[in-house]
Amino acid sequence: MAWNILQRARKEIGNLFDVSQVDFGNNFLKGPIPLSIGNLTKISTLVLSGNQLGGSIPSSLGNLTKLTILYLDENKLSGSIPLELGNLKSLVDLELSMNYFTGPIPSSFGNLLNLTILYLHENKLSESIPVSIGNLTRLIHLALYKNQLSGSIPSSLSNLRKLTVLYLYKNQLSGSIPRELGNLKSLVDLALSTNHFTGPIPSSLGNLHNLTHLHLFENQFSGSIPSELGNLKSLTALSLLGNNLTDVFGTHPNLDFIDLSNNKLYGELPNNWNGSKNLTDFRISNNNITGRVPSELAELKNLCSLDISMNNLIGEIPREIGRLTSLLKLNLSSNNLDGNLPKELGRLSGLETLDLSTNNLSGLLPKEIRDCSKLLYLNLRNNKFSGSIPSELGNLVSLQEVLDLSQNMFNGEIPSELGMLKYLESLNLSRNMLTGSIPHSFEDMTGLMSIDVSYNKLEGLVPETKAFQDALPEQFEHNKGLCGNITALQRCESLNKNNSGTKRRLKIFLGFVGGALSLMFVIIGMYCAFYKKKKDTKFQTTEVINDDLFCIWDFNGKNVYEDIIVATEGFDDKHCIGAGGYGSVYKVVLSTGQVVAVKKFHPRPREGGEQVNVKSFSAEIIALTELRHRNIVKLYGFCSHDRDSFLIYEYLERGSLARLLSNVEEAACLDWIKRINIIKSVASALSHMHHGCSPPLIHRDISSKNILLNSEYDACVADFGIVRVLDPNSSNWTTPVGTYGYLAPELAYTMRLTEKCDVYSFGVLGLEMIMGKHPGEFIPFLTTSSCAVGASMLLVNMLDKRLPPPIPEILKEVAVVAKLALACLNTSPECRPTMDSVSHDLSSCMITVEQLLRKLDI
Repeated sequence: MAWNILQRARKEIGNLFDVSQVDFGNNFLKGPIPLSIGNLTKISTLVLSGNQLGGSIPSSLGNLTKLTILYLDENKLSGSIPLELGNLKSLVDLELSMNYFTGPIPSSFGNLLNLTILYLHENKLSESIPVSIGNLTRLIHLALYKNQLSGSIPSSLSNLRKLTVLYLYKNQLSGSIPRELGNLKSLVDLALSTNHFTGPIPSSLGNLHNLTHLHLFENQFSGSIPSELGNLKSLTALSLLGNNLTDVFGTHPNLDFIDLSNNKLYGELPNNWNGSKNLTDFRISNNNITGRVPSELAELKNLCSLDISMNNLIGEIPREIGRLTSLLKLNLSSNNLDGNLPKELGRLSGLETLDLSTNNLSGLLPKEIRDCSKLLYLNLRNNKFSGSIPSELGNLVSLQEVLDLSQNMFNGEIPSELGMLKYLESLNLSRNMLTGSIPHSFEDMTGLMSIDVSYNKLEGLVPETKAFQDALPEQFEHNKGLCGNITALQRCESLNKNNSGTKRRLKIFLGFVGGALSLMFVIIGMYCAFYKKKKDTKFQTTEVINDDLFCIWDFNGKNVYEDIIVATEGFDDKHCIGAGGYGSVYKVVLSTGQVVAVKKFHPRPREGGEQVNVKSFSAEIIALTELRHRNIVKLYGFCSHDRDSFLIYEYLERGSLARLLSNVEEAACLDWIKRINIIKSVASALSHMHHGCSPPLIHRDISSKNILLNSEYDACVADFGIVRVLDPNSSNWTTPVGTYGYLAPELAYTMRLTEKCDVYSFGVLGLEMIMGKHPGEFIPFLTTSSCAVGASMLLVNMLDKRLPPPIPEILKEVAVVAKLALACLNTSPECRPTMDSVSHDLSSCMITVEQLLRKLDI
C-alpha cells in the first residue's frame, strides 16, 4: 500500500465491521493503535507487526473474542500489557515481542487455553512468571527471553507437556530449576542461560529424550554435571560455561557442541572419544583439568574448535593433533605444556586461530607452520622458543589480528619477509634477543596498527609508518640504538647532519609543487567557468556516464548530493519506500529523470556507538562495488557527509519480496513459476558470493525483506550493510546479527560464522515462498523429519492457499525447492548443502515458461 493509504487505513480501521482478517504487517505505520479497532468483533486475524507503532495496546482489543492470531511484534509499543487480552480465549498465536512493554506478564494470560505460541521476548517485562501460565497445556513455544523477569521458575510450567521450545534466557530469574521440568518430554530446545539460578542441575533433565539444545550458561549452578545427561541421545549442543560446577566432567556422546568453560571441573581429559564423532566444538577452558593432552583427540575428525586453555595440563603437544584437519581454532594457552612444537601442526591448513601462549614450549619454531596458510591469529607469547624467527612466517599472508612472539628467546635479525604481512594489525616481538635493524619492508605493512619491539638489541632507523608514529616510548625501550623521525625516539645522527641540505631540497620541492598547484587551479577554474558550475572546493565528483548514469567514486559530489536532497525534500517520509536496521530507503527522481533508490543511514550518535553505522556504510560500499552479478542489486554511487551518509542503488519497482507476500492481491500475482525463479535467482547470487568471490562473502541477513523485485519480477539480493568477508580479511567469530527468524541456530551458542549461516537463511526463505508466509514454528516439525517426509508435508498441507494448486509439471519443481530448503535447514551446519550445489540442482531441474507452454500444448 502507498504511505497515505496506510495512514488513512490506520485512522478508519474501526469502521471495517465485516472484515475477518486485517494484515498491515511490515509496512510503515506510525502512531498509536486506534481505540476503535476494538469494534472489529468479527476478525480472526490481526497482524500489525514490523511497523513503527507507538503508545500502549488499547484495552479495547479485549473485545475481539474471535481472534486466533494477534501479531504486534517488532514495533515501538510501550506501557503495560492490558489484562483484557486474557479475554481472547480463541487465541492460538500471540506475538508481542520486540517492543518496549513494561510491568508484569498479565496473570489473565492463563485463560488463553487454546494458545500454542506465546512470544513476549525482547521487552522490559518485570516481576515473576505467572503461575497461571501453567494452564496453557496446548502451548508449543514459550519465549520470554531478554526481559527483566525475576523470581523462580513456577513448577506449574511442568504441565506444558506439548512444549517444544522454552526460552527464558537473559532475565533476572533465580532459585533452583524445578525438577518437574523433567516432565516436559516434548522439549527440543531449553535455554535458561544468563540468569541467577543456583543449586545443582536437576538429574530429571535426563528424561528430556527429545532435547537437542541445552543452554544453562552464565548462572551459579554448583555440584556435578548429572550423568543422566548422557542419556540424551538427541542432544547436540550443551553449554554450561560460567557456573560453579565441580567434579569430573566425563564424556557426552552425540554432541556436536560442548562448552564447559569457566567452571571448577577437575580430573583428566578422557582417552576414549569414539562416541563423540560428531563433535565440532569442544571448550573447557579455565577449569582445573590436569594430566596430558590425549592423543586420542585426533579421533574427532569433525572438530572445528578446541579450547582447553587456562588449565593445568602438562607434557608435550601430541603430534596426532595434526590429524584434526577440520580444525579452525586451537587454544592450548596458559597451561604447563613443554617440549617442541610438533611440525605436524603444519597439516592444519584450515586453521585460523592458534594460541599456545604462556606455556613452557621450547626449541626452534618449525618451518612447517607456513602451511597454516589461513591463520588470522598466532600467539606464541611467553614460552621458551629459541633460534631465529623463521622467514617462512612471511608466507602467512592471511594473518590479520595478531602475531605475538614476545617473551621468548628468539635471536638473530628480524626477517624482512614479515613485511609481506600487509593485513597484520598487531605485531609484538618484545623481550627476545633480536639484533640488527627493523627491516625497511615493514613500510609495506599497511594494516599495522600496533608494534612492540622493546627489550631486544635492535638499532638503526625505524620505519615512519603510522604504527611506529603512534607507538609509545616504552614500545621501543631497552634496545641498542633505535632512532627515527617519530615522537617516541631520538632523531638519527645522520638525519641531523644532513638537516640543512634537507631543508634546501624541501624548499625547491615546495616551490615546484606550489607552481604545479597554481597551474592546476587555473585549469580547474577554466573548466568550471565553461560548464557554469558553482565554485565549491569542499566537494569532488566524478563524470556523468552515458548521460543518465552517474558514479561517485570519491566523497561528496555536491551536485548529486544537492539533487538528492531536493528530490526527497530533505528526506521527507512521503518519499520513503522501506526501512531496515541501519537506515531507510527512498525513491528518488533525479533532475536527469533517472529513478534511483537511495538508502540513507540513520544519524550517527555523537557518543557511544558512532562506529556502527560507519562500519556498516563502508562494508556495503566495498562489498557492492566489487560484486558483479545479475541478481545482486547494482550500486551507482555513494555519499558521506557530516549530516548524511547514503548509497545510491538501481531502483527496483516492485520493492521487497516481504511486501508482496504480505499483500493478498500482490501475492496472488506471484505465481508458482515466478516464485521458483525468485528462489533460483537468490541461490545464484549466494552461490556467486560464496564460491565466485575471492575471498568469499557472507551476506548474514538473507530474508524476504532484503530480496527486491523489478517490474518483471526478477529478483536481486540487497542490503549488504552487515556483509562479512569470510577470509582472509576478517575473523569468522561474530556476534549474531541479521533478521530474527532467519538466523542459523548455531549462532545462539557459538559465534562461528560460516557461509552455512546464509544457507540456513536461504532455507527459511525457500519455505516462505512455498507457504506464502514465514514458516515460524513449523521449522522444528519439518526439520525433525527426513527431507522427503518434510517436503511431502509441505506440499500436502502447507502450500500458499492464495494461489491455485500447481499443475503436476510445476509441482515437481516446487517439490525440489521444498526438499532443498529443508536440507538447508539442517541443524548441523556441516550437513547443509553448499549454495553452489543448491544453485546447480535448481538450475538443472527448472522448467521455463516456454517449456511449460509446450507441455500444455498452448
